[in-house]
Amino acid sequence: MAKNKSIHLSRRERQIMDIIYELGRATAAQVRCRLPDPPSYSAVRAMLRLLEEKGHLRHRQDGPRYVFLPTLSRDKARQSALKQLLRTFFDGSTEGAVAALLDMESSKLSPGELDRLAELIERAKKEGR
Repeated sequence: MAKNKSIHLSRRERQIMDIIYELGRATAAQVRCRLPDPPSYSAVRAMLRLLEEKGHLRHRQDGPRYVFLPTLSRDKARQSALKQLLRTFFDGSTEGAVAALLDMESSKLSPGELDRLAELIERAKKEGR
């Protein structure tokens, strides 16, 4: 299994990871059944092997089948991806990333969302983060 996780996932790889996170573990057949416009069974198996090589999945043998499991919890995978995003595009600046998100036209926040963000910022100040 690869130790260096590749952050970049194709659309189909993200769909597969979402399915496995949702189910907790899945066979190639289970993944294929849940994919929109599913490719062939052998194509799904190839993508699962690639995700395993990239370090996102591991497998266990269950009789004749491989059962695939994520190597990280969804929360840890999100944190890792966000850290990489911050380093790559924002020189490690959380402030820069938040400012960019708030500037995006598609991310208009409701008053309730703004209030929750303000609460998170206040909590971070109190905790000295």
